[in-house]
Amino acid sequence: MISLIVNKRRVDLDVDPSTPLLWVLRDNLGLNGTKYGCGMAQCGACTVHVDGQAVRSCVAPVSRAAGREITTIEGLSPDLSHPLQRAWIEVDVPQCGYCQSGQIMSAAVLLKEKPKPTDEDIDQALTGNICRCGTYPRIRRAVHRAAELAAEGGRP
Repeated sequence: MISLIVNKRRVDLDVDPSTPLLWVLRDNLGLNGTKYGCGMAQCGACTVHVDGQAVRSCVAPVSRAAGREITTIEGLSPDLSHPLQRAWIEVDVPQCGYCQSGQIMSAAVLLKEKPKPTDEDIDQALTGNICRCGTYPRIRRAVHRAAELAAEGGRP
């Protein structure tokens, strides 16, 4: 039995401790916002937060997350009110949308650490997140917009 805290809710699961966290989130908990991209921690589509840090869930065994706070894209906000989600919609970032939850989760860690990031900060923080559609300029604009929204009173 493994106990996790997922999106502020405690869950106890009878799973193999070596199962990748991604599959536990998707298959056992039905949290399908976190995507499977490459399975090798190279594309960033599977990014979630574990104790506030961006983690590639496709290669992280669920045992690594036992007893820790896990946040998925679904846990960022229940109603799309997080500044990043609002900015993503306002800037119309997604094209196919597949990488976007990973992009947002990586950007959330960046904004928590640097509330007013530069272009270089954004590029560096999101380097490991691949967008096959090439929406990088819109992603960068949305991160800047999210920083503005957070400064206006939204949460980072």
